[in-house]
Amino acid sequence: MNYICVYCGSNPGRRPEYLQAAGALAAELVARDIGLVYGGAGIGIMGTLADEVLDRGGRVIGVIPDALAVREVPHPRVTDMRVVSSMHERKALMEELSDGFIALPGGLGTLEELFEILTWAQLGFHQKPCGLLDVAGYFRHLASFLDHCVEEQLLKPQYREMLLEADDPARLLKMMEDYRPPAMDQRLSRDEL
Repeated sequence: MNYICVYCGSNPGRRPEYLQAAGALAAELVARDIGLVYGGAGIGIMGTLADEVLDRGGRVIGVIPDALAVREVPHPRVTDMRVVSSMHERKALMEELSDGFIALPGGLGTLEELFEILTWAQLGFHQKPCGLLDVAGYFRHLASFLDHCVEEQLLKPQYREMLLEADDPARLLKMMEDYRPPAMDQRLSRDEL
């Protein structure tokens, strides 16, 4: 893996563990010579993550829509900042640049980006690994909800298994390196509708 896209909050959150996890993930990325692709902000968990990668001599690509360049405050030290015209372009470019995807704690934007990239994987648009770095149990209820979706037969087990989960960056990156995408059926049967 050359670059990992990380989705995370533009706020720091209320727990110090969130920023600590950003630092731990940054250390693992740099140690493995994996570059960071992220949303380009210099604030919140996003800013801490980029700071930590840059401080360790790592590679960072920021991708930010011009409309958010004022609101999210682009990171001043990121030298490879891609400014795009829309959120759709942002997500498409982040996918194109990345070999895998990780979600750290964040709000609606983080969840929306995570679920869109998972949906693209489910549809076979890419075969890249997607993971949750479950910091201080932040994603515990989300994982339980996805298990509930499987129980209710609204999500196939093989698609649920596409979302890798760990509470340790090294373990999550190892899982991503070992990831094998599920076999995709090209057509749905009437029984699957």
